[in-house]
Amino acid sequence: MLGRPVRRPRFIEWPTLIVALLTYGGWGAVTLAAANHPWVTMPLGAFLIAWHGSLQHETIHGHPTRSRVFNTLLGSLPLALWIPYGIYRDLHLAHHRTSSLTDPVDDPESFYVTADEWQRAGALRRAILRANTTLVGRLTLGPLVCVLGFFGTELRRVLKGDTRHVRAWLLHAIGVAVMLAWLELVCKLSLAQYLVMFVYPGIALTLLRSFAEHRPAPTNAHGIGIVEAGPITSLVFLNNNLHSVHHESPALPWYELPARYWPRRSEVLARNGGFVFVGYGAVFARFAFRAKDAPIHPHASPSPDSATSLVAAG
Repeated sequence: MLGRPVRRPRFIEWPTLIVALLTYGGWGAVTLAAANHPWVTMPLGAFLIAWHGSLQHETIHGHPTRSRVFNTLLGSLPLALWIPYGIYRDLHLAHHRTSSLTDPVDDPESFYVTADEWQRAGALRRAILRANTTLVGRLTLGPLVCVLGFFGTELRRVLKGDTRHVRAWLLHAIGVAVMLAWLELVCKLSLAQYLVMFVYPGIALTLLRSFAEHRPAPTNAHGIGIVEAGPITSLVFLNNNLHSVHHESPALPWYELPARYWPRRSEVLARNGGFVFVGYGAVFARFAFRAKDAPIHPHASPSPDSATSLVAAG
């Protein structure tokens, strides 16, 4: 059931378009108020950055219209600053195509490393990788780990003479320049303030979702989880916490996922090996300071260059 062909949406999927309007309108309003209300801004900023990431994910899967150009324009504004939309799109679709989910050699959204990479890692990197297997570590260090890991991968690509992503980076730079002009000139908000109040906590909130999405397993189906979250977290993640259902039907719009899951809950959990959590409170209770699994992928093929490309989107 994995990798079903993309379903052509209705001409306009209004729930997703409304989310887009609320996301961008909310972001504009909160950035305008941020300099005067920093403590209110941080939770709202985190929500909006994570919500925008969920919106981008929907546009990558062909929503909310039949026009790829429109969907790309809708999703490509770089509110989180760090990743070009075109690169995210290509890596995420590769994640859906792989037959080896979580394998750091084959899955660009893997959090794991190969045994070879672990052997080459120094003491500090090993400590960070271990911490990143706990939920507290993922939320505090994870944003830095995923952003620096992605930048390192992109830098190595250029140093090897691979220029395929240059156009995406140039378009991204234009978008970032426009955003920074808005923040600095209109909102009187510095880049440092924006990173602290919006970007870092927003990526951390996204990593809360992705923490319980995948695990190494003999089959892809058993490696894709479900978190039966409450209405607020389900909304900010656009029901991507029902991750097993999303992978089974990647063309299904976010607002149809619950209706696909709940009437067939026992069937879905039978297919994914019972990989389910009843709310994110259960994830915290179990893994706040306890490793979810080992940093080394148990089945990965050895590779001399098996760096993670993208780990925040899921």
